[in-house]
Amino acid sequence: MSVDFDIIIVGSGPAGISAAFPLVESGLNVLMVDGGKQSIVPLLENDYLSTRTSDSEQWKWMIGEDFHALKMRDALSPKLRVPAQAYSFAEFNSRNNIESTSYISVGSLATGGLSNSWGCGVAKYSAAEIKQFPFPHSDIELSYANVSLRIGISGKANDDMSEYFGLDDYAQSPINMDISHSYLSRNYLKRKKKLNAQGFKMGLSRVAALSKDIANRKACNLSGNCLWGCKRQSLYSSADELPNLRIHKNFREHSGFIVENLDKKEGYWQVKGQDIIDNSYKTYTAKKVVMAAGTLATTRIVLQTLKFTNSVPLYSSPSAAFLLWLPRFLGLKRQSGFGLGQLSYALNIDDSITAFGSTFATTGIPLSEFARYVPFRRPYSIELLRTLLSSCVAGNLFLPGNLTNAEAQLTSKNSLKVLGHYSDKVKPLMNQAQKKIRKTYARLGAILLPRTFMIGKPGGDVHYVGTLPMKHLPSIGETSSTGEVEGLDGIYVVDGACLPFLTEKSHTLTIMANADRIGKHISKNIYLHK
Repeated sequence: MSVDFDIIIVGSGPAGISAAFPLVESGLNVLMVDGGKQSIVPLLENDYLSTRTSDSEQWKWMIGEDFHALKMRDALSPKLRVPAQAYSFAEFNSRNNIESTSYISVGSLATGGLSNSWGCGVAKYSAAEIKQFPFPHSDIELSYANVSLRIGISGKANDDMSEYFGLDDYAQSPINMDISHSYLSRNYLKRKKKLNAQGFKMGLSRVAALSKDIANRKACNLSGNCLWGCKRQSLYSSADELPNLRIHKNFREHSGFIVENLDKKEGYWQVKGQDIIDNSYKTYTAKKVVMAAGTLATTRIVLQTLKFTNSVPLYSSPSAAFLLWLPRFLGLKRQSGFGLGQLSYALNIDDSITAFGSTFATTGIPLSEFARYVPFRRPYSIELLRTLLSSCVAGNLFLPGNLTNAEAQLTSKNSLKVLGHYSDKVKPLMNQAQKKIRKTYARLGAILLPRTFMIGKPGGDVHYVGTLPMKHLPSIGETSSTGEVEGLDGIYVVDGACLPFLTEKSHTLTIMANADRIGKHISKNIYLHK
């Protein structure tokens, strides 16, 4: 039997791209397949505020020619209502046969996966946190550095969050904060000793966004277009790294290919799926397959290949959002600026639970996104926010993933059924967090607006991990320390499915570093056995 490739990578998101670089650079013949969806909504040419003032057809990118934003009124995140982002989430569940009950399931068939629409938050797991993994911290340290330098991270600062993020050795200088966040930062520095003693630390956000140019990607120009798509490619998307892989003659891609199943024949893996352009079916063969389709899609394909119908655990972070008002800036003229996290914090809720979150400018987010949470009739909410919003900042909060009780299970029809709920501990912890947020930010000159602390639904954070966890001694339905699926020699998992542990921190950088680590392992060992 002839073999088409050494390696097939399923998915072009951050995990797939990070695994691809060491594999391609080692000279292996690599095929990357993905869903291939692309945006058809043009990115904004000018800054957000100017465009809102001058664009007579702004309804096309704010609401959508198919009224996408109105159809998605019940969606949790504003990203799900942005017409330019609609392609990133479209058809994921239906194409991948994923069903969810009491749990929000999100994924992407887009080239670049969910990195087209993420918040760009990055953090490195500490040595103590990596002890939960079946390999030493030293095995992933170099990969953290390689990935961080490759994708571009900003926010380097000698502040109270430096140790928490662990990224300043690889980071660029910070992107400029707006006036509201500068005010919060100054007030924190005046009161940090007392706030630290109460379990609160604050510092600059570390984000995968450029303050300095890297190759064809340009530094952030404070346009406020972060939610709507960055024309300068300042925000990291793995799709922007594909040109650097395409220059290698041993790299090929099939974009618009949905993998349906895997099968082994004569010692080689067959990857079978459908081309969504012409609906034709195709089979590719390879010595090894790297699964990076996103946690939920990867889990379904692997469980189907294993014929494993037991339920598997699924971790995600309980989350909340809130709105802070800074009375000092009432009447402030709206200003363009960076639209993602500007300041981040770590908050000890009790002796064993730490929450993490960031605060954001409200510029670049439609007023209607906030009106839904104000406890008045909509016209009055909008009128109030027209006055208040320029003097507000938005915030989020995440708890560790072991506080979500969720599971996934392959059904008799080979679909993946996902269901789950928060632990009984979550509501009391969120109540404590809300009280501490209110008290802490009041000391910094910000008021937590009543009834704006909103707890998200399970799965709404989209931090999915742990369905096929890496273990020292894996059983069926688990993976080895190098991501290889127990019972499926030559099938490797590099996305969130293989992470055994989820902290409150942003987890994407750890997924990418782990994928880089596994890619290096495969490239060194591929010829030892089929």
